[in-house]
Amino acid sequence: MLNQTSVNEFFLLGVTDIHELQPLLFILFLTIYICNVAGNGAILMIIISDPRLHSPMYFFLGNLSCLDICYSSVTLPKMLENLVSSYKAISFLGCISQLHFFHFLGSTEALLLGVMALDRFVAICKPLRYTVIMNHWLCIQMASTVWVIGFFHALLHSIMTSRLNFCGSNHIHHFFCDIKPLLELACGNVDLNQWLLNTVTGTIAMGPFFLTLFSYFYILAYLFYKTHSCSVLQKALSTCASHFMVVILLYVPVLFTYICPASGSSMDQDAVIAIMYSVVTPVLNPLIYTLRNREVKQALSRVIRRKLSHE
Repeated sequence: MLNQTSVNEFFLLGVTDIHELQPLLFILFLTIYICNVAGNGAILMIIISDPRLHSPMYFFLGNLSCLDICYSSVTLPKMLENLVSSYKAISFLGCISQLHFFHFLGSTEALLLGVMALDRFVAICKPLRYTVIMNHWLCIQMASTVWVIGFFHALLHSIMTSRLNFCGSNHIHHFFCDIKPLLELACGNVDLNQWLLNTVTGTIAMGPFFLTLFSYFYILAYLFYKTHSCSVLQKALSTCASHFMVVILLYVPVLFTYICPASGSSMDQDAVIAIMYSVVTPVLNPLIYTLRNREVKQALSRVIRRKLSHE
């Protein structure tokens, strides 16, 4: 039987062990984090303050902006601290908490993107009944449901991971506590944890992804057969383009990480990919929606004009 020891803390090895690069990475990631909070915070403020944006589409966009701020805040502050500190430890409870909130917010965002695809489907294919179907109460119910499902999905993983025995090395080959690198350090059988990661997390991730693809396929087929007009089709696609770009930015790196089996040699690769969906994607989302959405740009210009007129 293995001599299993109790682990009180882990050491996060971070994104690089080259000390000369760490100050530069600190400045880069701090800038990205500030842009993320400022960009998503601005969209959230605009949606709340502008009555013209009090519609289902922007209600869900506000939820997305809130998620993106929180999502980056789970990992980036600790990573920034470790880039300027020689002591890169995180307590066992802190590690499990970070794992929980990372998967809570990540799975909630995946589910929310599915709901946003459904909203676009109703808006384009059922325009006359859109306000009746996507009423305020239903939007609140749908948003609340995805937050609750995301929370309990993450709770399942955090409980199952916290029950594992860890022995030997407590060095995590990542810049935050995630399930795959922790399973690498666990003693004993981790088949159930791996099955939960592949099956439960896979279902929560792929369900909204396929719902999004199905919604857009139906929208294209519906408009093509009903209107036979390329201009109408192009206009509909332009309204969905921002959402679809966000879906691709989130899903491509996530699928690459969680479908591939865990191995020590892939940990560095996983860390680089994780930077894409946990650091880069949240800061790109407000840019995508602002640059491609006329109503958001108009609302932003109105806010700026009001600020300038009061000065």
